[in-house]
Amino acid sequence: MAFRSLRIICRLGSMSNSVTVCRTFASAQTYQNILIEKKGEKQNVGLITLNRPKALNALCGPLVSEVIEALQEFDKDDSIAAIVLTGSEKAFAAGADIKEMMNNSYSHNHKHGFIENWSYITKCKKPLIAAVNGYALGGGCELAMMCDIIYAGDTAKFGQPEITIGTIPGGGGTQRIARSCGKSKAMEICLTGDQFTAQEAEKMGLVSKVFPADQTVAEAIKLAEKIGRHSPLITKLCKEAVNVAFETSLQEGLRFEKSYFWGTFATADQKEGMAAFAGKRKPNFKNE
Repeated sequence: MAFRSLRIICRLGSMSNSVTVCRTFASAQTYQNILIEKKGEKQNVGLITLNRPKALNALCGPLVSEVIEALQEFDKDDSIAAIVLTGSEKAFAAGADIKEMMNNSYSHNHKHGFIENWSYITKCKKPLIAAVNGYALGGGCELAMMCDIIYAGDTAKFGQPEITIGTIPGGGGTQRIARSCGKSKAMEICLTGDQFTAQEAEKMGLVSKVFPADQTVAEAIKLAEKIGRHSPLITKLCKEAVNVAFETSLQEGLRFEKSYFWGTFATADQKEGMAAFAGKRKPNFKNE
């Protein structure tokens, strides 16, 4: 959703000639609203950068669609171990597009599944790390929370200001903040629309770590590289198990975890990992 005082206007399909375009690695597809790169010493980290600087990376429909497509490309790329999603130092994403939605009706939203495609972001199988600098408000805050881990710059600002423009969060804001920070804090954030700092976000458990703004992306890439040293197969299973904790009861979650734990013993990477530990050497995981 959007933060009104920033007056974000997203004009669909309009981009200045000064904005760099970037091509996917798997095709000749040209992105207009994002940049993609492979980063890290082994080039095994996918980096997606929201790139609508004049609109403070406002989350219009085409931008979100491009993020989803880039995530799907990286998810299919066996050379990529983890993915980092970021914006600029001024804004991760300062909100969604008010003009795109202000004249929508309830029936239109229901019939066309307005913003339902955002859920595809959470279906990414590989670890997804948000590197947040500047504003992450409304839909920007929700986008960050859809990621598995959030690293924030020390000047980042978060918030769910939808209530100030007569609506509520629609991309998971009320649900994910409550699960991360508890009912009282979620109510305060969503009912006031107030912004909160990166330091406050870390204190309430929404953000993992805070860094100087100019180091945030580099630190997120380092984290992605560290995760990439482990078995890709086991990493996917572990990510899925943690996500289940937010979607079911404790007992169901424990049963799910135990079944996946037992299942890892059917993998070659479990055998290699434990053999390497016993032999005091580094494991050579095969993703099998």
